[in-house]
Amino acid sequence: MSAAEASTSARRSPRWVSALVVGLAGLFYAYAVWNAVAHLISMAQTGLNGTGWAALSFGVVFPALVFGFAFAIGRRRRVGELALSFLAGLGVVAVFWLSLLALSLTLPSA
Repeated sequence: MSAAEASTSARRSPRWVSALVVGLAGLFYAYAVWNAVAHLISMAQTGLNGTGWAALSFGVVFPALVFGFAFAIGRRRRVGELALSFLAGLGVVAVFWLSLLALSLTLPSA
């Protein structure tokens, strides 16, 4: 083992800390999915056309896609960088969710 490998492994945080960050971030992303499903159900009761179904269904899938992308970016990095990738992804999900919410509430036939 070289000195660079030893210093890299010494700086790594325990695996459980990374798992804790992934788990907590997963809860926030799951909440976004849950909100999207609830909104899809409530809008479906009022009536949706094909575009509305497609847009709101993508709103359900989008947080899971962003979670996977943020995990792929941050999995080989330090815990702080992993947390920042999840936080940035949550920001993207929030912006997308607000845009989708505004669209679905202003266009009643969507």
